[in-house]
Amino acid sequence: MNDGRSMPYGPLARLAATLTLLALALSACGEPQRQGGAPPPPVVTVANPVQKPVVDQDEYVGRFTAVSMVEMRARVSGTLEAVHFKDGQVVKKGDLLFTIDRRPFQNTLDQARANLVLARSNLTYTTADLARADQLVREKTITDQVYEQRAQAKRNAQASVNAQEAAVRQAELDLGFTELRAPIDGRIGDRRVAPGNLVTGGTGGNTTLLATIVSIDPIRFEFTFDESSFLRYERMARTNGAAGDDIASRGASTPVKLKLIDEKDFTHEGRMDFVDNVIDRTTGTIRGRAQFANPGGLFTPGMFARVQVPGSPRYDALMVPDVAIGSEQVRKFVFVVDAKDTAQQKYVTLGPVIDGLRVIKSGLAAGDKVIVNGMAKVRAGAKVKPQEQGAAKPGASAAKTD
Repeated sequence: MNDGRSMPYGPLARLAATLTLLALALSACGEPQRQGGAPPPPVVTVANPVQKPVVDQDEYVGRFTAVSMVEMRARVSGTLEAVHFKDGQVVKKGDLLFTIDRRPFQNTLDQARANLVLARSNLTYTTADLARADQLVREKTITDQVYEQRAQAKRNAQASVNAQEAAVRQAELDLGFTELRAPIDGRIGDRRVAPGNLVTGGTGGNTTLLATIVSIDPIRFEFTFDESSFLRYERMARTNGAAGDDIASRGASTPVKLKLIDEKDFTHEGRMDFVDNVIDRTTGTIRGRAQFANPGGLFTPGMFARVQVPGSPRYDALMVPDVAIGSEQVRKFVFVVDAKDTAQQKYVTLGPVIDGLRVIKSGLAAGDKVIVNGMAKVRAGAKVKPQEQGAAKPGASAAKTD
């Protein structure tokens, strides 16, 4: 209950409380200034770009193809008697693969040889008969007509001998064709016909396919590249004046590298050996081919791989680690530190990655100090505390990425 005696103290109490709150507010506002100033500049690692002569590399996807592929087909018809290989094995040139029943062809050969003996015997008789006729016609014992008949008989006998000799040679060939031997070194596929089946031979299109052999070492790699790349290669070769140093040269032996789909690096080395003479009108591409050694048989015809071919003349490039590159929408940039230890943003054009470093096509100078570690703490125009690392090294700052 308010008795009226405490009212003189009400305004004084409120005034005191207001002054106290004001003092506390002023004290709170001044606290940061009493504790310290602005935060120190961030520590960053800087390095000069690596200067190195490089060649840009273009990559294409392609397939392996065998240098040689042979379809084993019968040259003569008969019953398949035996198969002398295991499906999928490696065979050498001259290895016996199939045998066709030889007996009918041996009989034909024996008959042809007998006919040859008969023809030679007839030739011997007609030759002697003609020799006797030579004496008799000079003595006018026989007429010229009889002499001509004997000469004709001798010529016919000689022709018969020639025909029978040809028949013997053909019979010998047919007998030899009953044994099918590997024409090349390579890997044979599976047998298409089992022993006991009749196979059709000859030179027509209905002959029986027995197996397929593909060569292993060396092996070819075929790929296609577009018309604009072909023009770039052609102009590059002509500018350098060194036809043969570029993959578009018809006599090219340009070194190329290859990696399989389960490999990270291009470790297999080969050489270009062919570029086609026409551009495909449907796809606008031209076919190229390289050759690789394949002693272990790892590369298999039909297998996919990526090939790396030289895409530019040799030039001196500036290179930095990928971790030093930032993105701003579609543009790429790096931070460099100027003489006043201020971070400056430079937009750059990127090239390929070579030996773990990214090629910078434009936007960077050799003397720039590029921030390679601590980019997350840097803002354009802000002060930094740089620490020298030396020339940029591949992966040098990757483990320290912020």
